[in-house]
Amino acid sequence: QVQLVESGGGSVQAGGSLRLSCAASGYTYSSYCMGWFRQAPGKEREGVASIVSDGRTSYADSVKGRFTISKDNAKNTLYLQMSSLKPEDTAVYYCAAGGSWYPTRTPSQYNYWGQGTQVTVSS
Repeated sequence: QVQLVESGGGSVQAGGSLRLSCAASGYTYSSYCMGWFRQAPGKEREGVASIVSDGRTSYADSVKGRFTISKDNAKNTLYLQMSSLKPEDTAVYYCAAGGSWYPTRTPSQYNYWGQGTQVTVSS
């Protein structure tokens, strides 16, 4: 059974920073494509960033230069460092794992999902 557990969400003022973590278990973590997604009320789930085993990454234009995705294979943990946060970054953030060999941000290409963690950015 694959399990993904996010942590690190919270409330922060605009311009602040947060680091999200996703602890993974139940599969060969290092061989999967891992991604961060977010969903705001009334909006579709959006791919924020993804990373594959060789380190290639992909970012949404809205977060380029502000967010950094990384992973620690020894700890089976995925991270999302978020800086210069804006109110429009407010959403529930999910981590996900899928079998793609390239860093995709398409939700349908992911098989496993965490339960989500709330990020709220106030102006």
